[in-house]
Amino acid sequence: MNTFDGTDPLDLPDPGRAGEAAAVETLLRAYVRETATPVPPPGDELVLDFPASGVRLRVPVRYRSATGWHRFGEPAVGAREADAALAGDTAREADTARKADTALVAAVAVRETVVGRGLPAHLGSDAAARVLNSARRTAAHLAARRAEGPGGRGPTPFLDAEQALLLGHPFHPAPKSREEASDGELAAYSPELRGSFPLHWFAADPAVVAGESADGRTPAELGRDLAPELDLPDGMVPVPAHPWQAREVLRRPEVAALVEAGLLRPLGPAGPAWHATSSVRTVHRPGADVMLKLSLGMRITNSRRDNLRSEMRLGVRAARLLAAGPARWLRAEHPDFAILRDFAWISAGTDGETGLETAVRDNPFRGGDREGLCVAGLLAERTGPGDGSPPPHRALLSAALDRTVRARGLPPGEAAALWLTRYLDVLAVPLIRLQARYGVALEPHHQNTLVALDDDGLPSAGWYRDSQGYYVAASRAAELDRLLPGLTDGVDLVFDDAFVDERVAYYLGVNNLLGLVGAFGALGLADEGALLRVLRAALERLRAAEPAAKGLLGLLLDAPALPCKGNYLTCVDGRDELVGDVHTQSVYIDLPNPLTEVER
Repeated sequence: MNTFDGTDPLDLPDPGRAGEAAAVETLLRAYVRETATPVPPPGDELVLDFPASGVRLRVPVRYRSATGWHRFGEPAVGAREADAALAGDTAREADTARKADTALVAAVAVRETVVGRGLPAHLGSDAAARVLNSARRTAAHLAARRAEGPGGRGPTPFLDAEQALLLGHPFHPAPKSREEASDGELAAYSPELRGSFPLHWFAADPAVVAGESADGRTPAELGRDLAPELDLPDGMVPVPAHPWQAREVLRRPEVAALVEAGLLRPLGPAGPAWHATSSVRTVHRPGADVMLKLSLGMRITNSRRDNLRSEMRLGVRAARLLAAGPARWLRAEHPDFAILRDFAWISAGTDGETGLETAVRDNPFRGGDREGLCVAGLLAERTGPGDGSPPPHRALLSAALDRTVRARGLPPGEAAALWLTRYLDVLAVPLIRLQARYGVALEPHHQNTLVALDDDGLPSAGWYRDSQGYYVAASRAAELDRLLPGLTDGVDLVFDDAFVDERVAYYLGVNNLLGLVGAFGALGLADEGALLRVLRAALERLRAAEPAAKGLLGLLLDAPALPCKGNYLTCVDGRDELVGDVHTQSVYIDLPNPLTEVER
């Protein structure tokens, strides 16, 4: 297993410098993955040439990952060979000593991609700006979390995991970019800053209230159930909004027209505080029956997070489909796994999106003994206290594995293998079997999956959330339409089997399972090769037991390359991943499959 030498850049005493180091590392990790750049062994330097800018970077390699979750030190500007030959070794040593800041690394990497792909220059400027905004936000998160001291944690285990993503997606160049909000607003709205706030409410005339629910409630009934104590004008229906969105939508012509006509009245903030979760726009209150996925037109990473009515209709349709059979099958076959439904939605306005669309989600996490923990939050790296020393545990996963080691009396490598096996049992196997049994596939990336941990720190239950990621394999569409007549009417749900397998191979295979293996390695908890063997053996057993999953499992086990979403290329291309055809919303690349390299 690789070893880590020297101070981790995340622990540098200056939070600004630590935030920049995190931003640069994440950018370079995404860049080398999506450009198929080989990474040398730890202790060596990764040398990156950017001919479009005439710059060479020398990047210390702290950890080389079989799955791509590399760890890098702070890069330095190094002389290109031709320049060094002219200037001599002294000049080259002086150049190498210069640290490369986020602005330089973002500029040269993005420019190289813009020139190479023949893109308009303004797209590069926009992408680089998002990288810098993300770095600034990350520094603010680190400073705030350090100020809490060693005992800082969220109000509940569920929220603590949701609020743990200080650095964001490990393969995204701008994971914390939130350009359109002020620092004061972000203090209230950011999960990394423990943000909480009352909802902003509108009173809508019933004639302009839109929505539906899987349990038969009308939109008006749904709205009143969400705010039973709100003081409303007679006959009006409450419609919730994120406070940032409430201000922004009043500038939209369709909303302004409703207000002008007296059909929509802004009431202002009211009621108890809701807590921002890892997605920023989904909010949670420990005592509430539901969570709310609010529209938020702020651009976060690659997309503006306005809810689309087509997505929310899909969520209700999926909830009805689950109730028609698959939910009972899951409870019988996998009682420790469940799907959180986006079972209802409400908005104001009858002629398409207004920005007031809110989805209503199940909330089983109300402070009980079995709280779901966001997997992305479990894996998220923590910063040290600010004196250059590391934190007691680099991530929630590190603390969980330490419990397993102590409770079971196992060496760390064996404890990690046991942890992965339990994770597969409560999360991955149910998802794969659901697709095999019904042709229903989901997008279980780390932020959309949750696990509960037992007293030994081991996964004991799993959940999937988010209605955006539902697919029905075309070969099973007729069967499911008999189960729920009209299932596919008016929603984009059915796709070719091969396409469905490719998407699940990325979301479950690359992002979730290989990402988990990579996190174990990058956190210094286990050898990735050993965990890849555990993963391969488990998937081979499942292939033998589930012939209907042979398409997906054949990809994961035998394909020399796997489809992988290119977050960096998608960012530089300027694509909004929530807009357009599902086939072209994001850039996909081919990623060498590490499962084909391990011993069978």
